Amino acid sequence: MKVAVFGASGVIGAALLPVLAAEHEVVALSRRERTPARPGVEWLVADAADAASVGRALEGVAVVYYLVHSLGTADFEARDLRAAETVAREAAAAGVRQLIYLGGLGDDSADLSPHLRSRIETGRGLASGPVPVTTIRAAMVVGAGSAAFETIVALVDRLPAMICPRWVSVRTQPIALDDVVRYLAGVCGLEAAFGRAFDAGGPEVMTYREMIERIARLRGRRPLIVEVPILTPRLSSYWLHLVTPVKAAVARPLIEGLRTETVARDDALRELVPFEPTRFDDAARTALAGGRR
Repeated sequence: MKVAVFGASGVIGAALLPVLAAEHEVVALSRRERTPARPGVEWLVADAADAASVGRALEGVAVVYYLVHSLGTADFEARDLRAAETVAREAAAAGVRQLIYLGGLGDDSADLSPHLRSRIETGRGLASGPVPVTTIRAAMVVGAGSAAFETIVALVDRLPAMICPRWVSVRTQPIALDDVVRYLAGVCGLEAAFGRAFDAGGPEVMTYREMIERIARLRGRRPLIVEVPILTPRLSSYWLHLVTPVKAAVARPLIEGLRTETVARDDALRELVPFEPTRFDDAARTALAGGRR
């Protein structure tokens, strides 16, 4: 089966390509030309917002993965929605059988952060056409290169003490990069997953503070964490920009989203794609080593 991956050069896409290539003919799509890195993967240049390039890239494709986001740009919400609607139209015209989208965990309340709201709107944009969409919603991905995970690691490594806002007490359900890839690959062409949305989480629910403390233990550190109620998302993003590798334009939408609990509400996906999920400490060790299990 021929499968296309938008966002193939990102952390998730790069990890997904070799797994898909073991069973399918894979077209990897990015906005810039790439040198093929492995057999069974054809790299093409395509901008998800450009209908002509998307149409050419989807010729003969049966399943499309949508792993694109524009976080870091001022108008990322509008960009992502426009790109999703473009891919939905061109996928229908090309006769694609299934769209697979990696979104974010979180409810659909009115006070969602722009980032989490954009993830929901992007999913709706993909579903605006007749091609059935399979949505997998995940919280923080624990893997080398993941912006959220690398931010926490940088905080642990660089700060012996942290003044943190109240979001450090919000619950989340991080998931290993390997596990996200297994879920994404597992629903490829799976008709039971067509037109459905699934929550994907790791085996443990924890607060962000607990996550920081557990990563610190793995690094042999014991940072002092002081919670304060007055650190706004804007100030938090600037602070993170100073002490971590993540730019403020990326950090701020991520930080704003941390005030929302991101915990899986059902385990239907585990029934469709059964395997033993990776515990947080094991996933973190692998990520800290810079690789995958």
